[in-house]
Amino acid sequence: MTARTIMAPRRETRVLSVFDFDGTLTRHDSFVPFLWFAFGSATFLRRLPRLAAPCLKFVFGRLGRDELKACLIATYLSGVEAAWLSARAEAYCRSVWPYLLRSAGLRCVEAELESGAEVTLCSASPTLLLQPFAERLGVGLIGTELEVQGGRLSGRILGGNCRCENKVLRLVAVYGPLSFYRLRAWGDTRGDHALLRAAQDPHWRAFHPPWRRIPGPPRPAI
Repeated sequence: MTARTIMAPRRETRVLSVFDFDGTLTRHDSFVPFLWFAFGSATFLRRLPRLAAPCLKFVFGRLGRDELKACLIATYLSGVEAAWLSARAEAYCRSVWPYLLRSAGLRCVEAELESGAEVTLCSASPTLLLQPFAERLGVGLIGTELEVQGGRLSGRILGGNCRCENKVLRLVAVYGPLSFYRLRAWGDTRGDHALLRAAQDPHWRAFHPPWRRIPGPPRPAI
């Protein structure tokens, strides 16, 4: 009898497409403008001086970006009802969608979904803010989690700011080992470098004008 080699069926590699939000899919940061929108000019400007000292420390290198963000969240969101802020996020999404989102980015997200890829946002902005955007895009969402106690925000971050290496760790926590996927990633700042390095298909400032794409992205994974 002639021996035959039985070939196991090859498992098709799944595609995981990951988009940063602020500056990548949007024309500018969304979080600070959202705070202004949510609280109104009077309240926003009245609390702003509390951030003067942290901002000076940040400028002189005595405070990190994550610590500065923690100060911003504590200043504006401590004691705020989570349900109220979620409603403001819905209103903000409706208000800014026509001009905040980059049309090329929206087309790319749609194309990834149509290709059958698993698509998610992975952003340093709070998930509470980005939930309406993710739902409208029809994609998953990974972001900075805010602690809620008794229906109100404590003003603290849970699990760290979702940037740099933490983006990769959060993706693994949600989707499992990234080696199971062909990873496509889109980003625009140093906070996305770890994500782009982990991807087989990294896209640096893909929706920006060409002159804004310098310097180039980190080298992709091998």
